Amino acid sequence: MNFAVRSHPIRNAVTILRARGGEDRALQLRMHTLIERQVCQVTPLAAGLLDVTRITCGDQHLKRERVDLCVVVHAAIETLESEFNQRDHRVAVIWSDALVWLHADAGRLEQVFVNLLANASKYTDAGGDLAVSVQTSDGDAVACVRDSGIGIAPDVSPYIFDLFVQADEASPRSRSSVGIGLALVRMLTELHGGNVTAASAGLGQGSEFTVRLPQTR
Repeated sequence: MNFAVRSHPIRNAVTILRARGGEDRALQLRMHTLIERQVCQVTPLAAGLLDVTRITCGDQHLKRERVDLCVVVHAAIETLESEFNQRDHRVAVIWSDALVWLHADAGRLEQVFVNLLANASKYTDAGGDLAVSVQTSDGDAVACVRDSGIGIAPDVSPYIFDLFVQADEASPRSRSSVGIGLALVRMLTELHGGNVTAASAGLGQGSEFTVRLPQTR
């Protein structure tokens, strides 16, 4: 869904308010609520596009510091806790036995995992399962986000991290976004010297996203 389509409800609501708002307080309230909801949806999309543009143009600079990946991922989970509760998602977490140190931008890394977790929640039916793990392997920090959701079709899988690509474009859940989140995940992960991969047994079989980042001491 593009921004022109996104803006239609806002323009329609403004037109209705101008034409018939007047003293109709109930109508005003409905239109104001619609506008607020649409603005809340468009704002993160615009921010995502701005981030993608900055990275593509080489204008995104990381504020690196020594951070524990477990702390970053935990913050991302907390950010989406209300969404998980609303959709009755169960979230299982496995943490590394030791601190997982990175030289990284904590805010941007949290953005990576917020996007991955939001994507997992979005494509998983209410009452479904999500799982997160943070471990180390061969000198890398490895974080996995798994879900029991709709999965990824084999023909889409090679392009899942491209801009404007969605797991199932026919799904109403796909039509509610523009396919920026996973592209931004890939770009921010690569800025940190890492990589991200996706795996799925196919549609209806859930998905697993794995982020590997260079570990520091």
